[in-house]
Formats: sequence, C-alpha cells, structure tokens
Amino acid sequence: MIRQDASDPPVSLAEAQAYVRIETGEEEAVLAGLLRSASLMCEQFIGQALVARAFDETLRASSQWQRLGLTPVRSIGAIALVAGNGSETPLAAEDYAVDIDASGDGWVRLIQAADGDVVRVQAEAGMASDGNGVPEPLRQGIIRLTAYLFNARDGEGGEPPAAVTALWRPYRRMRLS
Repeated sequence: MIRQDASDPPVSLAEAQAYVRIETGEEEAVLAGLLRSASLMCEQFIGQALVARAFDETLRASSQWQRLGLTPVRSIGAIALVAGNGSETPLAAEDYAVDIDASGDGWVRLIQAADGDVVRVQAEAGMASDGNGVPEPLRQGIIRLTAYLFNARDGEGGEPPAAVTALWRPYRRMRLS
C-alpha cells in the first residue's frame, strides 16, 4: 500500500486559464480541479510521479529484493518494522539494504526478515523538483487534456485529443510482471 503526499500540478492555474481563455475567476475552482485530474491521469498513463513528493509504502518483511511502487525514486529514507498490533520499530541501517537503479526504481530488502511482519518504507519520488522541471511535452499534454475536460464538461466534445497521448507516450514506463 502506498500513501503519498499531494503534490501541486506541474502546470499553474494561470497557464491553464490562458490556454482556455478564461479571464475572470468565476470558473477557477472548476479549472483547478480539472488540472489536478489531468495531472493524475498523466501520472497514471506514464507510470511515473511528475513532481517530487514524499510517500510511505508498506511491504511484506522479506529478505528478497522488493521494488517500490512509485517511481522514479529520488531517495529512500527510514524503514520501520510494523508488528501485527500496529506498533512500529525503526530499523538500524545495518538491518536492511536499499538501492535505486538506473531507471529510477527503488528496491528494499531486510537482512533478516521476521515472519508475518511488514515494513513501512519512507521515500521520495518524482521526475522533477517542481512543475517547471517536468518535461514540456508532459506539461503540454496536461494543458490540452485540461482544456478538453473544461470544454466537454457539459457532456459534449467527443474523444480527448490524440495529441495528448502522443505527447505523453515517449515518457511511458510499463512494467511486466
């Protein structure tokens, strides 16, 4: 299970307003919500977090390498053993091993695993430190999808523009199980 902090969309509300040509603040809340939705849809499509944010992931306690679910991992911090009753015991650095590979996947393993327990891993993931560091094709796709959602909010508008997936596809990471 992954629990993560919310991150700001990589596109500002002002950028989205300019793109959809809204000059008044009457529909800002609607546009802000659509911007968040488009950003999450982008992350789900490409399989990566856009803007760096902290997350906790609960994994089974194992001496086998386990991949973290959010990527690209920027850092792996504290690891705690979580007992069946919910109590947590921070592990010493010599009790576990971590790795971040060249593709940004984070890996964790315990030196000696305890049966039935789980571990909580604290880490940070994201392609960029802030929205301006996100590659421009991803930002453009988010803006275009936000505009489409805004214009189609009354149930009209057809299919989302194909340009959105064309802009995002080069950044897509898919995992084979």
